[in-house]
Amino acid sequence: MSRVLGALALVLSLVTITFAVEPVSETFGVPLEKAWSVTEAVLKQLGWDVEKADRSIGWITTDSRRVEGEDYGVYAKGTRHRLVIHLKAAGTNRTTLSVERTVFKRERILWMDNDEPIQTTDQSVEKSLLAAIRKSL
Repeated sequence: MSRVLGALALVLSLVTITFAVEPVSETFGVPLEKAWSVTEAVLKQLGWDVEKADRSIGWITTDSRRVEGEDYGVYAKGTRHRLVIHLKAAGTNRTTLSVERTVFKRERILWMDNDEPIQTTDQSVEKSLLAAIRKSL
């Protein structure tokens, strides 16, 4: 019985690894400070609010946004997504930006959120953000 459970756990871990999606990255020929300020401006222009940002470690996390569903304050049910942007100096006047998107189902009843992650392979949001940053640089 324990061998069957071990084999099942191995198969599930392989399936999880198979569906893992790498973050979308691009290196730009600008200093880190310029990339940071442009990234913040583009996020604001695209309607993404920043939840947390830390320049010392080079990451920005956005508030989650509704993809579909309902949100009535005390009650919500639907799909949401959030972005995490990593900015890292890649040499003199070069910065690498990586964008990861988390998609999840949310159900809120009386201000209590229950979030359940959803696997996705669609990276169009991440790619469009990098394209908008590239255009603004």
